[in-house]
Amino acid sequence: MRYNERELLSLARQPAEKAAEIRMSVPKKGNVLKKRLVKLVVNFLFYFRTDEAEPIGALLLEHCKITKEEENVFSISFIEEPERKYCFECATEEQCQEWVEALRRASYEFLRRSLIFYRNEIQKMTGKDPLEQYGISEEARFQLGAHRQ
Repeated sequence: MRYNERELLSLARQPAEKAAEIRMSVPKKGNVLKKRLVKLVVNFLFYFRTDEAEPIGALLLEHCKITKEEENVFSISFIEEPERKYCFECATEEQCQEWVEALRRASYEFLRRSLIFYRNEIQKMTGKDPLEQYGISEEARFQLGAHRQ
């Protein structure tokens, strides 16, 4: 997937759902943990050197696996490239769990499944499709319901 660098930088400057200075290692640099400012914005995880305003990297949180490795360590790996694994060491187990939950909620697939679930629940309660008022076509509604998991 291609991204416009300027748009990514603009997104990185947006308010974060979650941000903290934690230690992380990236696949190409070995297992060396370095302190980084990590910032979750929508479904991107940006990481910065702690003394710089521009991100040095970004992870698109799609088709990835978020795993709690140890008490205060979690990792992000990608389904198509399992060897591409990013590790993060938090200060506490609680902080680690908060990050794992926030990252899992950030993916498009999670948001899509949530939309389908709540749409169906509202329809059961009211007898009306809540998306109808927004002019969403029958075809789009069919696509929303077609991929239930």
